[in-house]
Amino acid sequence: MGARDFLAFDLGAESGRAMVGRLEAGRLQLNEIRRFANTMVSLNGHLHWNVPELFEEVMEGLSACAEAGHAIESVGVDTWGVDFGFLDADGNPLGLPYAYRDERTQGAMEAFFARMTRERVYELTGVQFLRFNSLFQLFPMVRDRSPILDQARDLLFMPDLFNYLLTREKKSEFTFATTSQLYNPRSGQWEQELFDALEIPITLMQEIVPPGTVIGELSEEVGVETGLGRKPVVATASHDTAAAVAAAPAEGEDWAYISSGTWSLMGVESPHPVITEQSLALNFTNEGGVADTFRVLKNIMGLWLVQQCRRAWESEKHYSYEALASLAQEARPFRAIIVPDDASFLNPPDMPRAIAAFCARTSQPAPGTPGEYVRSALESLALKYRMTLEELRSVWGRPINRIHVIGGGAQNELLCQLTANAIGLPVLAGPAEATAVGNLLVQAMAMGEVRSQAELREIVRQSLPMKRYQPERPQEWEGPYQRFMELHRECISA
Repeated sequence: MGARDFLAFDLGAESGRAMVGRLEAGRLQLNEIRRFANTMVSLNGHLHWNVPELFEEVMEGLSACAEAGHAIESVGVDTWGVDFGFLDADGNPLGLPYAYRDERTQGAMEAFFARMTRERVYELTGVQFLRFNSLFQLFPMVRDRSPILDQARDLLFMPDLFNYLLTREKKSEFTFATTSQLYNPRSGQWEQELFDALEIPITLMQEIVPPGTVIGELSEEVGVETGLGRKPVVATASHDTAAAVAAAPAEGEDWAYISSGTWSLMGVESPHPVITEQSLALNFTNEGGVADTFRVLKNIMGLWLVQQCRRAWESEKHYSYEALASLAQEARPFRAIIVPDDASFLNPPDMPRAIAAFCARTSQPAPGTPGEYVRSALESLALKYRMTLEELRSVWGRPINRIHVIGGGAQNELLCQLTANAIGLPVLAGPAEATAVGNLLVQAMAMGEVRSQAELREIVRQSLPMKRYQPERPQEWEGPYQRFMELHRECISA
């Protein structure tokens, strides 16, 4: 097989990058072409995504790829989940999409349950309840009589919106559609009953296509402006977690994954959704994967805790993530335990203050140094992973004997070791670039260069390193785990 180049745009909630992947003789080589910031913008008291600026960055990435002489086979875009934008009748974007951390969704779930019960929503969708799910972002717009809904002709999720701007084709990719809580995994369609409850037309939604679908070509305008010409655009695994899990270098069935970044997504890969009273009680979700799979998982507040602490300290001192990890390594263990998913950590103006306030509320001494804050956050994440693993085992009903950590968090050696210690299982870390890798190799599947998901994962194993972490002194985590469970129960009942 000759060399083939593919171009992935991986747009995260903190940054984006353009990555070229060269596939040759069963190995993948990565070349980062461009990296850029992605920040929420505040307008009239609400948080939005600056799509025009992001699209300009995408165009710059396409141009840089052409200037570097890459003869790419296709282009694919993945993004963070749940957010969406609208088009008017002429195909023009309507304003800037809301960001999922915007406060307008406060109380939206509870208000919607007056129209449809929590149990019925889960029965129809199998999606965990998070206040920023697409369903609960749409409801405040209905409640507040947003004029955007009067003008809207089409709803496009974030990766579908970028695909539209590149091709003028309107489709909805499966792995992203399933995160919205608007999709019924049993019927494989948008769920009419939910749109009836919202009182908005289901005709806003697009045809759902599987990951690895060629949806069109770069428009003539885009092709000329960037110098790439009319290259195919693939609806890859466009939800970033789906792309990352597709690239998990796993074998067999007795494994779970943690897609570790701003969020931690912990779960298993299943040939079917798991929608039961127990999965509802434990708030597990069913999201689409590659090759007709589902990701049975739970969202966990991930390295956002550390990212926002670092941001709060920036005015006084700049810390690299490596420096913070080193300080945390030296800090005293278990000074304070927090519950990562406590509502106070969703988007506080000052994360260290929010952590200190949580400690005061739970009668614990607050961390005193940056190293202690970061260690508390990482230890608490590891404890949450242990709790989630126990819940996964009960919902899944099959053995789980190792954990694959994929994504940027795979580079955090302290967190990986703490995770192995807390859960008492081997942790295999890598690839750190799992989302981009999954994006690229699903494109290769679409173009006939990779035949199956098994072959995709073999390419990952042959191309990219993994690091193994064995549990160390797991007995020391028993007391902290019991304390964590007590705190978790307190947070749920509060």
